[in-house]
Amino acid sequence: MEDNFKMVAKTFFGFEEILAKELQMLGAQHVEQGVRMVSFKGDKGFMYKANLALRTALKILKPIYFFKASNEQALYKGISSMNWSKLLNANQTFVIDTTVHSTFFNHSEFVSQKCKDAIVDQFRERTGQRPSIDKVHPDLRINIHIDKDQVSVALDTSGNALNQRGYRTATNIAPINEVLAAGILLLSGWDGQTDFLDPMCGSGTFLAEAAMIACNIPANINRKEFAFEKWNDWDNDLFDAISDSLLKRVREFHHTIKGYDKAPSAVQKAKDNIKNANLEDYISIEEDNFFDTSKRSEEKLHIVFNPPYDERLDIHMEEFYKNIGDTLKKNYPATNAWMITANLEALKYVGLKPSRKIKLFNAGLEARLVKYEMYEGSKRTKFSAEARAENANKVTEVNTINNLDNTL
Repeated sequence: MEDNFKMVAKTFFGFEEILAKELQMLGAQHVEQGVRMVSFKGDKGFMYKANLALRTALKILKPIYFFKASNEQALYKGISSMNWSKLLNANQTFVIDTTVHSTFFNHSEFVSQKCKDAIVDQFRERTGQRPSIDKVHPDLRINIHIDKDQVSVALDTSGNALNQRGYRTATNIAPINEVLAAGILLLSGWDGQTDFLDPMCGSGTFLAEAAMIACNIPANINRKEFAFEKWNDWDNDLFDAISDSLLKRVREFHHTIKGYDKAPSAVQKAKDNIKNANLEDYISIEEDNFFDTSKRSEEKLHIVFNPPYDERLDIHMEEFYKNIGDTLKKNYPATNAWMITANLEALKYVGLKPSRKIKLFNAGLEARLVKYEMYEGSKRTKFSAEARAENANKVTEVNTINNLDNTL
């Protein structure tokens, strides 16, 4: 049996806990949460599985070497001490991605250049040839992380970030990141057990991710390539076996997933993306203005959406967000509505008190994911009815006790 090794799954701020749960559900070992990352252990097959199935991971890194360096000479020596011919040959290409949190090194580009020099010089001295740099489609993607004087060298198993699922070819202005969308859905408690609506669906990202969660479809099953497919130890048969085993876990979905958008171009793009993801059987998309709609069923409804805000579109903020609140309150009873916005001021105009607020970041902007619980009738009526029922129960209990006393 192949030995397990440590891996690191990178994610967005606020998603560490749900990513850890995803990993545990997949069967990862030694799962530990960090900041914007979760570490774990698994074998090569699990590395394939994590890349295919994880919804809230941006990258899966495989750390391979650690050393200390407080200057460029020590950095060069540390990288040179590795035998790079085990991972790369002179005819292949590579690229280095660097993250630096250190007073010893100020610029990530400088670190990348120095590490590149060390690798290239090693090949040139040993073979007289050198591998080339390819920033777009390299054979090997290397990740360097420096924290103070601690240098971590890792292989990027994913390649392009895992939010690039492979289904979204058409987008609108500032589309939501697929990993961010999946994380929001999981934070909202979406599990496919109710009807679902995105009333401002844009290019359909929430719809696609909601359907894949509901049906337990692997998040990256439509992706064309992972970085590990170019590695020397690439096992195509193992990868196919892992893919088949994940697809056998796909489940049926017995509710509806709908999307609205008032822009015809957005509706068409969303339909194209849903078709690319092979999810047409689960999702319907209509051209409609959310403010003119109402709930079409008496069943419980789960709403998740990403309304526009001033940074993206020219809207009248106060009126727009007030209309969101009015529409939810008047037309969508028995609904849990979640929305994310980076316009924190705009939330004041919704006119509804959120039952939850979660801090997230959307495209580098601090945002809030908020939940509004819409009841049948008003919230006051609901709690009044519950109070009346509770009082009636108490009266019944007292009468029962009195009757027992009289009997005795």
